Amino acid sequence: MKVVIIGQDPYHGDGEANGLCFSVNDGVKIPPSLKNIFAEIANEYDTIFSSTTGNLERWARQGVLLLNATMTVRKDSANSHKHMKWKTFTDAVIQKISDEKENVVFMLWGNFAQKKGEIIDRTKHLVLECGHPSFASVHKKWFGNNHFLDSNDYLISKNKVAIEW
Repeated sequence: MKVVIIGQDPYHGDGEANGLCFSVNDGVKIPPSLKNIFAEIANEYDTIFSSTTGNLERWARQGVLLLNATMTVRKDSANSHKHMKWKTFTDAVIQKISDEKENVVFMLWGNFAQKKGEIIDRTKHLVLECGHPSFASVHKKWFGNNHFLDSNDYLISKNKVAIEW
């Protein structure tokens, strides 16, 4: 495990969520938040980046944990399961990673994810924080965050292989 990206909750449209935060299965229309993530990657690497799929399994295979703070959601109702006890589970996962691993990059996008940062040992890990890639905050707090470049620079400095975003 090299990078942990923490999202809020799964996509809530029919057939959208696939178990990895911000990811959708092949053939599913790329959601706006993920389009903004891809646009930031293109900006950071000064390249034209146009993905034909929103499936982020290739990131997971490289050591990126794509974790939602809340693991379920009611159809067409964002954040509808925030009252459930998912916090206990996801906090335990984050705490275990923080305690037992070293030199992991945590990307905390938006206020909800940033609250999870309180349990991460910042002396052992790189914690990157910015606004959420959703339409509501993207132009104020998302673009220009350099998280993809910064994470790879950090990984390389720790003798780890960079992520092919």
